[in-house]
Amino acid sequence: MSDKFNALVVNKQNEEFSVGVKELTIQDLPEGEVLIRVHYSGINYKDSLAAIPNGNIVQEYPFVPGIDLAGVVVSSDDPSFKEGDEVIATSYEIGVSRFGGYSELARIKAEWLVPLPKGLSLKEAMIIGTAGFTAALSVQRLEENNLSPENGKVLITGATGGVGSFAVSILASLGYQVEASTGKESEHDYLRGLGADTIISRDEVYDGKIRVIGKQKWAAAVDPVGGEPLASVLSQIQYGGSVAVSGLTAGTNLPSTVFPFILRGVNLLGIDSVYCPMKTRVKTWERLATDIKPANLEEFVSQEVSLEQLPEVLPTLLKGQVRGRMLVKLV
Repeated sequence: MSDKFNALVVNKQNEEFSVGVKELTIQDLPEGEVLIRVHYSGINYKDSLAAIPNGNIVQEYPFVPGIDLAGVVVSSDDPSFKEGDEVIATSYEIGVSRFGGYSELARIKAEWLVPLPKGLSLKEAMIIGTAGFTAALSVQRLEENNLSPENGKVLITGATGGVGSFAVSILASLGYQVEASTGKESEHDYLRGLGADTIISRDEVYDGKIRVIGKQKWAAAVDPVGGEPLASVLSQIQYGGSVAVSGLTAGTNLPSTVFPFILRGVNLLGIDSVYCPMKTRVKTWERLATDIKPANLEEFVSQEVSLEQLPEVLPTLLKGQVRGRMLVKLV
């Protein structure tokens, strides 16, 4: 096997910033027990931030982004994995402080790898990726906090994004009544196809006014948006309901009060897919391959691109021009 391969490299030297495909060698890769031939990766919000000079994601340059990857083990110094094993790697420090998935070869710590579950292909695993994994974690946490279909409607904010789209599909497959919120009227048919029962505008979730306590509308919510819209959602959750929050596209400030929590017993559940314990990680991936695997995975793919196309495609996610998932094919 040649020790040369191609990868997308971002570099910053003084005021000069570049993004392009470069030839690397195995010696350029970080230390790790498992060398992987990457078949697929995905495009996430963090990846797009890593490809701009002020994204505050990359810690040292030059760097290879990509927080997701799925591929086949080439060699392993850890007995848990052997040549030919199919594996998934998402989150941890991948694509943030360690070279990530936008590379034909990747070297990853064994303790960060999940064996590909039966019932999933490598492509399907990356269609799901961090976004689908985060949605599945959100649904599991809601159910652990007593959510069941008979409790009432479940709100999904940012419903056309990666996390939102998967949350709609997963909840619908489990028999929940799903209310999807989006600012994109053109995507209503897409959301109905994923299983949304009703679709509402962003203004119906947050009209610019945050009430101390509002009308009880939803049994629970999956929220990858955060910010002021999250505060508005909290004030409208039914007694004993929960909100699973995993994002901050609307900002980091949460101007809420204690009233939803102390008057209605509302739960705010933080969802972390980065350092999620491996036991939970494996369990969630196994469920994504079985009882909560979306039947319409290909419908999540808005675009499939090559390494060479990434410099042009990555910025589109920051402009809100993408629905579902963008896939990167490397083999």
